[in-house]
Amino acid sequence: MSRTRTGPLGGLALGFAAAFGGFAAFLLVGALGTLGCLVGRRADGALDPADLLRRGGRR
Repeated sequence: MSRTRTGPLGGLALGFAAAFGGFAAFLLVGALGTLGCLVGRRADGALDPADLLRRGGRR
């Protein structure tokens, strides 16, 4: 699924969580969505965990 579809779907999920579950549900859906995004990028090979742990020495 492309990022063009993923962004609006994530926003829709956050909107439903905020409307029906309140602020705590909004934060939980946002945190789990971020975690899912990171796991998906790792599974696709687009994310190297070492990049997250390295200091910003090169740009």
